[in-house]
Amino acid sequence: MRDSIYIKVAKEAAQKAGKYMIKRMGNYGRVSYKSNNTINLVTEVDKKSEEIIIKHIRRSFPEHDFLAEESGASRSKRSGYKWIIDPIDGTTNYAHSLGIFCASIGLEKNGQVIAGVVHDPSRDELFCAEKNKGAYLNNKRIHVSAVNNISESMLVTGFAYNIKEAKYTNIENFKNFLLASQAVRRLGSAAIDLCYVACGRFDGFWEVGLNPWDTAAGSLIAEEAGAELADFKGSKYSIYDKQILASNGKIHKQMLKILKKG
Repeated sequence: MRDSIYIKVAKEAAQKAGKYMIKRMGNYGRVSYKSNNTINLVTEVDKKSEEIIIKHIRRSFPEHDFLAEESGASRSKRSGYKWIIDPIDGTTNYAHSLGIFCASIGLEKNGQVIAGVVHDPSRDELFCAEKNKGAYLNNKRIHVSAVNNISESMLVTGFAYNIKEAKYTNIENFKNFLLASQAVRRLGSAAIDLCYVACGRFDGFWEVGLNPWDTAAGSLIAEEAGAELADFKGSKYSIYDKQILASNGKIHKQMLKILKKG
């Protein structure tokens, strides 16, 4: 794939942030907590990585808007373009020196995600996609798996930061999928989960309590690799939804049926 200027700049920004993450791993500075929630933490590296990404993108696209996990939304410039950024998706893993984390950068144009980049610096894996142009891992085309029976599938999920207070915790879904599938994993990074569905490492993914920066890039990458995406009722997925189901398409109805139990 010949990269557009959007993908080129996003790749550069993600890789620049990734180098910084690796350099600071194990020495990430002060940790703070959002909303007095000890599960939902943020490190100095999150903030600096976000600054690196935004600064790099803004140099090429000064007229574009930004929505980022740590700094929130920038003042609207009405360009129609908005970069949606999670500087470290998998901060808890990062803070424990567990190498499952990434930078996630999506680009929305007039409400539709048109480009996405996810960079896993621990494995030197760079996933990317543009609308209607396919999905790629390190410049090689990727596709979802061909598994068509949920009993033979490996699935992945996550749990929201408010799991201790929330009425809907995803625990019942976890149990139901564990009994129905070959295996269920929990990596701690929704962006990586979606990319792993895209390249066939997982056959399906579901999660609740998500934000746009968690899924903007990964959902496009999965979709462009052939994944089917929906909310838990089977309706069309939006990155502004709080719940997501992403599958290889072949086990989609089976997964929806189980979600309707929970």
